[in-house]
Amino acid sequence: MDLVKPAFGLVFWMIISFSVILFLLKKFAWGPILNSLTERENTISDALNTAQKAKEEMLALKAGNEKLLQEARNERDLLLKEAREAKEMIISEAKTKATEAADKILVSARENISNEKMAAITELKNYVATLSIEIAEKVLKQELADPNKQKELVQTLLKDTKLN
Repeated sequence: MDLVKPAFGLVFWMIISFSVILFLLKKFAWGPILNSLTERENTISDALNTAQKAKEEMLALKAGNEKLLQEARNERDLLLKEAREAKEMIISEAKTKATEAADKILVSARENISNEKMAAITELKNYVATLSIEIAEKVLKQELADPNKQKELVQTLLKDTKLN
């Protein structure tokens, strides 16, 4: 059993050497190890905070982009609506102007036709009157060539005319 039990001197020197190593580790290694762990923890914490801020900024940018996109869509829809209204107004004005021009042309054409008709009727009446006078003149010349016939005609006209 002596092999399993360590001697007092061995235990004493093991405690002293363990204490020296512990003291040396605490003095020279423990501080830098804890400092590097603290730095690592701070770095990870800063990276997480930065990532969270970046995520929030991305969400804010995304929301801003969505808002700008919606505004652009609304503005596009408004411009298209105004363009449609302008097109319809221009077409309506063009139809109105065309109708007015057509009405003016019809009225002018009717007036021209009426004037031409009246001129033709007047010319025809004048021509008929001229022909009638020429025919009557020729007939009277033949009838009144004889003096007896002239007297008869005057007598007939006097009888037909009633004197008051």
